[in-house]
Amino acid sequence: MADAFTPGTTSGAWALEVRGLGKRYRRGWALRDCSFRLPAGRICGLVGPNGAGKSTLLKLATRQIQPSEGQLRVCGVSVDDPAVLPRFAFLGQDKPLFKRFTVAETLRMGSELNPGWDAAAAERIVRSGQVPMDARVGSLSGGQRTRVAFALAFGKRPDLLLLDEPMSDLDPLARHDMSALLMSEAVERGTTVLMSSHMLSELEDMCDYLLVLADGRIRMAGDADALVPAHALVTGLATDGDPAGLLAPHTVIESRVQGRQFHALVRPNGPLPSDWVVAEPSLEEVLLAHLRSPDAPALFTPGARIEDEGIHAA
Repeated sequence: MADAFTPGTTSGAWALEVRGLGKRYRRGWALRDCSFRLPAGRICGLVGPNGAGKSTLLKLATRQIQPSEGQLRVCGVSVDDPAVLPRFAFLGQDKPLFKRFTVAETLRMGSELNPGWDAAAAERIVRSGQVPMDARVGSLSGGQRTRVAFALAFGKRPDLLLLDEPMSDLDPLARHDMSALLMSEAVERGTTVLMSSHMLSELEDMCDYLLVLADGRIRMAGDADALVPAHALVTGLATDGDPAGLLAPHTVIESRVQGRQFHALVRPNGPLPSDWVVAEPSLEEVLLAHLRSPDAPALFTPGARIEDEGIHAA
């Protein structure tokens, strides 16, 4: 695969760099024209409806499938290069562990397969959850199995950890424990995390970076602290029942009319009328609006887009 990245731009500043990435199956394109950067050291939420291309993106980044077009680098190394393998770890929803192995045997397997294995870290993660080392994996609870899977992932000492909804099958208490474990380990080690999840409120608490996919394309990417304030919730009087004319100067993500009032989520293009009620939305409100409106103009914060450094609509 040809390398089209600009020389000198693939430093340690970027954990993941994607340019023009696409994957086509017989039924059509699962992912197309996907370009973005993920800075190192960030915890990034990957959001989108079912079929948006989230799992496809993660499989491309972890060499499970080959792209139909485009390029992808992990920590400056092309995913075509075998040297990339020690740089990332992947954990999916199914968490494929050997059920007949004990926990100790599972960690030993990790040490045999990974030259840079951190045995102390892996054992600490397991023991902090009071998981017996001599217990067979098949006898563990869902939360305990997830903890063992995280121990394998962090024991590898990856620069980039890719997670495909690994906590979706856990009860609220176990999910809270695993989220705290993920945050503490990632922050302590400076590990970049890209995590697919449908739990929007959970992402608001954990993630400082966002990547939103819809219909196989990037709809929003960048710092959560910049993406959310770029939007406004507005309420005003729609005297003729149609607020389109009033909203026309602004980028409208979604709008609705209730009685004589309209409610809309917009990206303001200039001052908003003084007679409108204006509020800053929550992260969850912004994400839900974009998921409901996949045709809304895309938005990237500075650095997230490879072609340029400005925050703008595509």
